[in-house]
Amino acid sequence: MPATRQWQPKLLREMAESSSVAPAATEAIAATPALHKGWLAKIGFPVAVAIAYGIHTAISREEPVLETRNYSIFLAGLGGLGLLAAVLQFILPAFRRWMKDMWPILSAAVLLFAGFEIVTTGLRLLPLPYFPSPPKILQSAIDDRALIWESTYHSLFLLARGYLLGVLAGIVTGVCIGWFRTARYWGMPVMKIVGPIPATAWIPLALILSPSATLSAICLIAIAVWFPVTMLTASGIANTRSSYLDVARTLGARPSYLIFRVAIPAAMPNIFLGLFMGLGAAFLTLVVAETVGVKSGLGWYLGWAREWAEYGKVFAALGIMAIFFSTIMTCLFALRDRVLVWQKGTIKW
Repeated sequence: MPATRQWQPKLLREMAESSSVAPAATEAIAATPALHKGWLAKIGFPVAVAIAYGIHTAISREEPVLETRNYSIFLAGLGGLGLLAAVLQFILPAFRRWMKDMWPILSAAVLLFAGFEIVTTGLRLLPLPYFPSPPKILQSAIDDRALIWESTYHSLFLLARGYLLGVLAGIVTGVCIGWFRTARYWGMPVMKIVGPIPATAWIPLALILSPSATLSAICLIAIAVWFPVTMLTASGIANTRSSYLDVARTLGARPSYLIFRVAIPAAMPNIFLGLFMGLGAAFLTLVVAETVGVKSGLGWYLGWAREWAEYGKVFAALGIMAIFFSTIMTCLFALRDRVLVWQKGTIKW
C-alpha cells in the first residue's frame, strides 16, 4: 500500500504535465499551416512570375528581339509589383488579407500565360497566325496603343450614355409597373411581347430611323438595359413587405413618401440585380453595335483587325475588353456594397 501511495502522485504529476503540453503542441501544429499560407501569400506571386520569366527566356531565343525585350520588361515589372506587394503585407493588414485570397488567382493567371507561350512559341501546337504568342500580343498592343486607347474611349462614351439612359428608363418604368395597378395592367403585356426581343434584332430598324450610327448604338444599349432593370425593379416594388407600408401609413406617410422612402429602398437588392444583368446585356450590345454600324470603339477595332488577319491585335483587343468590362463590373459591385451597407453579410452575389 505505501508503494502504491507513492506511485499515485507521480502518475498524477505526469498526467498533469502531459495535459499541459498537449494544448501547446496542438496550437503549434495548427499554427504551422497558417504560417505556410502566410508565406505563400507573400512569395507565391513573385515565384510564379519568376517561373514565367524563366520559361520565356528559355524558349524565345529565336523570336524577334523587340517582342522578347518588351515581354521581359513586362514580366520584370510584374515581379517588381509582386515584391512590393510582399513588403506591403508586413505593413498593411487589409492588403495582407486581400493577397491571401487573391494570390492563387494572380499566380494562376501568370502561369497560364507561361503555358500558352510554351504551346505557341515552344511547341508550336497551335496554327499561326491565328494563335499568336503572349509576346506577340503585347507587342501588337504597344504598336497600336493610340488607336486602342481611342477605341476604348469611344466604347466608354457609348456604354455610359446608353447604360444610364436604359437604367433611368427602366427604374421609372419598373416603379410605375410595380406600384400602380393600371400601369401594371397595361405595361406587363408590352413587357412580355417587346422585352424578350434581343436588342441586336432592332439594329436594322435603328439604322433606318436614327439620323446617326452613334445615336442608334446608344438607343440599342438603352433597350438592352431597360428590360432587365424594369422587370426586377417592378418585382422588388411589388414585393415590398406590407408591414413596412402599414407602419408608414400609420405614421401619416403620403403616397410619395411610401414610394421613395419605403418601397424603393426595400427593392434596392432587386434593382441592383437588374443593373448587373443590364450591364452584361449592354456589353454584348455595345460590341455588336460597334461591329455593325459604328466606325469606332473596341468592337469596331476587333472586326477591323480580324479583316486584316492581325490576330495579335485581335487578342490584344479581347484583353483590353476583359480589363475594361471587369473594371466597370467591379465599380458596380463597390457601389452596391456602399448603397446596401445595411445588408452587409447577407448578400451572396
